[in-house]
Amino acid sequence: MQLTFEQLEGKDVLEHEGLQALYGILFESPARMIEPPVSKNFRAWLVLSDDQAIGFKAGYELKPGKYYSWLGGVHPEYRKKGLAGSLMELQHGWCSTNGYQTIQTKTKNKWKSMLILNLKHGFDIIGTYTDSKGEPKIILEKNL
Repeated sequence: MQLTFEQLEGKDVLEHEGLQALYGILFESPARMIEPPVSKNFRAWLVLSDDQAIGFKAGYELKPGKYYSWLGGVHPEYRKKGLAGSLMELQHGWCSTNGYQTIQTKTKNKWKSMLILNLKHGFDIIGTYTDSKGEPKIILEKNL
């Protein structure tokens, strides 16, 4: 198994067939990933195994100086290998190099592995709210 990492930007994120297929698996959805609400610096970092997308981390600029880590995940067969953390480090490195001072993300308590990963990578819980489906969400932020 040969792993490679790739960075996509803008429409290339939405047009990458491997990423779209992985999105369907991770989010149990026949629909394709939609364009985010903000498209400034919309990017995705992918990890590929023998040219097949097995993980990704996507985000966009929330406001000047603040980046939002929007979506991500690793194929179930490739979890527990540090790939999500590697993708996070690539994203955060790019953000830091490109002038962002903070990065924000949101998760749900039911996704404990994602919550723990964020905490291990320096995020702090800065708030909570209830989403439109009535589910509590946790807001996390990290200074870069």
